[in-house]
Amino acid sequence: MTAFAPDWLYLREPADAAARATELVDPLRDFLAETAGVQPPHPAREGSAPRTPRGGFVVRDLGCGTGSLGRWLAARLPGTQHWILHDHDRDLLSRAQASLPETALDGSPVDVVAEQRDITALRAADLAGTSLVTASALLDLLTRAEITALATAVVEAGCAALLMLSVTGKVALSPADPLDPALAAAFNAHQRRVTEDGRRLLGPNAVDVAATAFSRLGATVVRADSAWRLGPDQAELQRQWLEGWVGAAVEQLPQLRPVADGYLQRRLEMAAAGELHAVIHHGDLLVLPPSLEVAA
Repeated sequence: MTAFAPDWLYLREPADAAARATELVDPLRDFLAETAGVQPPHPAREGSAPRTPRGGFVVRDLGCGTGSLGRWLAARLPGTQHWILHDHDRDLLSRAQASLPETALDGSPVDVVAEQRDITALRAADLAGTSLVTASALLDLLTRAEITALATAVVEAGCAALLMLSVTGKVALSPADPLDPALAAAFNAHQRRVTEDGRRLLGPNAVDVAATAFSRLGATVVRADSAWRLGPDQAELQRQWLEGWVGAAVEQLPQLRPVADGYLQRRLEMAAAGELHAVIHHGDLLVLPPSLEVAA
């Protein structure tokens, strides 16, 4: 799996938090409450405190990084929570384990453990006792076979999944530049590349592939958009994103370099001057077991 620098993960965390599809949280709360046998809180009922599921629930966060998704989600869910963080990077695991909130939405305790393991090898037996599988910015780094195996494991284990912030390949920069489409196409091709170990990544196709895989297994799948919207107040994030975006495009299509260098310089100057706006689209998925429906 690709390694990510902690500084980059911390830098992007506010944009991730602003982009995440909050509308998926209510049906997820309902699922967790229903499986625990209690009445879920009604979001429109003023002053009502969320009720705690008996015995709490277990969440497995795949490719947890610094714990961004856990920090965002744990405090939005009621009930005693036991988080199991998975990543291949020990440093990231340590950072994540130390940073999740200690209490849930209703004040119930949240405890956290970390496991260094290959998340692509998880199967239904590994998910026994798990209520929810989460992941952020992960699906586009997987292959078709790996996503199919993940979907099979989740559905066979009878748990829910919240899979957020997978790139979908659509980028809108303002003001526009004639080179935008060529660089976007090269970047998307890079995201679909064959890695040195022979894995063909899904990149922007991952959300569609995952939604289809879960649906074919009978699960209920709810999709939502989760776009980064970067303005002048996020110039440093714009800079680092641009450097990575253009760099990957040139790596995929080296003949772009003569024009890409000038393009990048123009874009960086716009970002520094507060003149650039960027919308980078992602997709979120909520998956519920086949026996459950999303409340209307």
